[in-house]
Amino acid sequence: MTILYNTSLKSYNTFGIDVSAKYFATIDTLISIQEIIRTKEYQSNERLILGGGSNILFTKNVDALVLKNNLKGIELIHENEDTVLVKCAAGEVWHQFVMWCIDKNYGGLENLSLIPGCVGASPMQNIGAYGVEIKDTFYELEAIHTSTGETRTFNKFECEFGYRESIFKRKLKNQYLITSVTFQLLKKQHYNIEYGAIKQELDVMNVSELSLKTISQAVINIRNSKLPNPNEIGNAGSFFKNPEVSQKIYETLKTNFSNIVAYPLDNSNYKLAAGWLIEQCGLKGFRKGEAGVHQKQALVLVNYGSATGNEIYDLSSYILESVKLKFGVDLEREVNIF
Repeated sequence: MTILYNTSLKSYNTFGIDVSAKYFATIDTLISIQEIIRTKEYQSNERLILGGGSNILFTKNVDALVLKNNLKGIELIHENEDTVLVKCAAGEVWHQFVMWCIDKNYGGLENLSLIPGCVGASPMQNIGAYGVEIKDTFYELEAIHTSTGETRTFNKFECEFGYRESIFKRKLKNQYLITSVTFQLLKKQHYNIEYGAIKQELDVMNVSELSLKTISQAVINIRNSKLPNPNEIGNAGSFFKNPEVSQKIYETLKTNFSNIVAYPLDNSNYKLAAGWLIEQCGLKGFRKGEAGVHQKQALVLVNYGSATGNEIYDLSSYILESVKLKFGVDLEREVNIF
């Protein structure tokens, strides 16, 4: 275990923001975690745990110890006639883990194909796409308390999952380092293709028989057609959450904007499409310097090359103000700001 000094984080965040960390260390084993906890650099500094860097915007140099979670390993820990429990180390790449499950014919994660990041971040964000969220297949996770070094297991209830939320983004933020996540997956498949875009893409693909692989490929095709590859242009995926409003507010908006895109959550609340709101403000494809709104998906902010984190943050603030002014709706950033 080696601690590095003044290390560039440009290659460790998908926005490609060039900031540096005062201290930096890679965690490869559970033993290395306990070793680093005993160092003076760990004990005398704030800590930032970094996975794939796909949901963070750096606006300044990091005056802290950055811990890159690189724990690896996938293990089948239990199975019965209908389900399996698969335990995955937090440092595994999410999409590669999804592909591993599909190859084993374990269902439940196929709609979450091609989401960037690592497995450890998936419950933190309660990542979701195309009608599926992590909480649907989540069983438990193991984490180490960053102050005491003690290991704790969290079940689904204890994680307090919400829309792109969990206890690890709120009450326990930066207090735990997730080491593994266990998922309960299906051996007898139940396909989720209710999301319209998936049905349409399956038709385009001329799929006659559904499978985990065909659904995964449909999702991959959709994402590739709409979202920029962070290896080609800096971004962190969806930058904003879809806002939730009451039925009364929705009906008022519907009166003023008849083509508003929204989805009922229950009998009294609606979820608005944040991308549609941004686009109606004329900001799809908007660019200011090297920071911009993606031309195909208004939810995505991009770094065209040399934008600073502050320039991207300022752009996001301009979007928040524009949506508020036009619709009276408050957007919320999904990406973590540091």
